[in-house]
Amino acid sequence: MSNTEVHPDEVVCAAEAAHGIEIIVPRDVPLGGPRAMSVRRTLPSRERTLIGAWCFVDHYGPDDVAATGGMQVAPHPHTGLQTVSWLFTGEIEHRDSAGNHAMVRPGEVNLMTGGRGISHSEISTEETPVLHGAQLWTALPEAARDTEPGFQHYAPEPVRGPGWEARVFLGSALGSSSPVATFTPLLGVELLLEAGTSLRIPVDSAFEHGILVDTGAVLVDGVPVAKDALAYLPPGAAERTLEAAEFSRLLLLGGPPFGESIVMWWNFVGRTHEEIVGYRDAWQTQITAASGEVVADAQEVADGRFGRVLGDHLAPIPAPPLPMNVRLRSRG
Repeated sequence: MSNTEVHPDEVVCAAEAAHGIEIIVPRDVPLGGPRAMSVRRTLPSRERTLIGAWCFVDHYGPDDVAATGGMQVAPHPHTGLQTVSWLFTGEIEHRDSAGNHAMVRPGEVNLMTGGRGISHSEISTEETPVLHGAQLWTALPEAARDTEPGFQHYAPEPVRGPGWEARVFLGSALGSSSPVATFTPLLGVELLLEAGTSLRIPVDSAFEHGILVDTGAVLVDGVPVAKDALAYLPPGAAERTLEAAEFSRLLLLGGPPFGESIVMWWNFVGRTHEEIVGYRDAWQTQITAASGEVVADAQEVADGRFGRVLGDHLAPIPAPPLPMNVRLRSRG
């Protein structure tokens, strides 16, 4: 989805460390007007920008769509990243400027590659009474960040053991592997733990990991992680122990340290302040009519780096103003 903050921050929240594990507490971010849904954002944080290539973690719901209006994210641009959409409840319609039209459904991953530039929209369907899920981004490495835009969909089969169930949507874990292609090694798993379950899960010791708790609460190697928090786990361990006193659902994310600094602002990932300014200018040029106003229909968007989201008639989202007299900083 889009980061629809009017004044997007470079620094968003703080972390606490315990036994080498950092606990990142979310902050609430509204995605629009007074009835709009809000998200709980844990990445990026003040102390941590990346977990592997994972650079953005938004967690939302369960939201009553009748009260919030659901997800109504009009066409907006991306560069230098891949978006990873994962739902627990509800349904979202995805359209993008590469010609892809797909539904996002629970237990099925949709991965969109922004590369050199793409635009897309995300609208919850009229049949969705409750919306609940996570929107994740991964940064593309230098060698691939100007790649062609693209889209992949995959519905992983669950794997099960005593008191647990897992769906591996990126990478490999617990004897299951995803065919979804990424530009750096990544891990993405939904885990369900029954009350009283203790799971020792083998992991790649070269990876750093993040554990986002959606439901319940868990102990990670003995460290408590509350609902909605994100635990950062540094590289070095070949196994992690998860304990749940109550039914818990979590996302396990991972990858080797990214090793590159990035500049992330609004919906763009680049390497320099000047690149971000260029991306913003390119988007604003595409969506601005001869009158100087933003076009009222996505089909009026001009040709350019970010293309046009076919089939969507919402007005595109204009980029917020860049911070005055401040250069965007690289982080990594």
